[in-house]
Amino acid sequence: MRRFLSVIFVIIFLAVISLSGLAAEAARVVKLAHVVNEQDAFHISALKFKEVVEQKTDGNIVVEIHPNAELGDERTLLEGMQLGTIDMGVITNGPIANFLPEMAVFEMPFLFGTPEEAYHILDGEIGQEVLSRLSDIRMHGLAYSERGFRNLTNSVRPVKKASDIDGLKIRLMESPLYVDTFKALGANAVPMAWTECLTGLSQGTIDGQENPIVVVYSFKLFESQDYMTLDRHTYAPATIMLSDKLWQSLTPEEQSVFKEAAKLGGQAARDYNNDNEAEQLQFIKDQGMVVEENPELDTFRDAVKPVYEKYGPQFGGLLEDIQEALAEFRS
Repeated sequence: MRRFLSVIFVIIFLAVISLSGLAAEAARVVKLAHVVNEQDAFHISALKFKEVVEQKTDGNIVVEIHPNAELGDERTLLEGMQLGTIDMGVITNGPIANFLPEMAVFEMPFLFGTPEEAYHILDGEIGQEVLSRLSDIRMHGLAYSERGFRNLTNSVRPVKKASDIDGLKIRLMESPLYVDTFKALGANAVPMAWTECLTGLSQGTIDGQENPIVVVYSFKLFESQDYMTLDRHTYAPATIMLSDKLWQSLTPEEQSVFKEAAKLGGQAARDYNNDNEAEQLQFIKDQGMVVEENPELDTFRDAVKPVYEKYGPQFGGLLEDIQEALAEFRS
């Protein structure tokens, strides 16, 4: 009898262990990658997305965040999403445009004057229709996050007018639009991945870069860059996106949760940038960076007119639609 009870106990014990293992395996892990650090707005987006998904799915889907380019640079992440080997990313708009050219329209120089103008277009019919086109290239766009208004920094001289940029070796995203914009401004345009840029800045092989205030702050670029110009030459969205393979594997209910979580994640990044930009700028100044807050923007706008002449026709009326919508929004 005692032997029989022992056998029963072992069977029950093994069953409990087996059931516990099945429960542990039930949670699906989704990897969400980005290329910046944990102080950046991209990470704020990722954290909010993770919070909402795990809460709304009762922990059945676990979001694992990989910052600091742990899974590769943005081109690598995009290629991985196309192949289905990378689950998700928070990706800057510029690199996405290499895969879906019409995404570049949002980063035409001096197109948007305020965050509200950008949000009006991105969250409206035009922005959402362009976002839906990612499905044509085996990816799925969930919502726009934010990189923000980009500004020029360099280690050579103050820049107040466009001609001050002449000859500066400026790192840019790997985007033809950015390259052409800065060539028009007279820069020696150097497209490269962000991780390579950080090395180039620290070693002095490039003179400068362009990014929002939050990037200058979070990556301590004031340690290698002496000057910043608040020209706000481009508003850069970012996109919370995933592979089509992952999207198709989700139930309709899970897809709805992902959309809601991404929208809240994008809003979290916008709120973070808008709420903290002034404080971050002051901190940058306190570190000794010389900030030109009132550049001669007319000289910049005049210099980039050829960019509009070149790219406007390529967008097939999309740029005109945005300009008309903005005019109506401003009136």
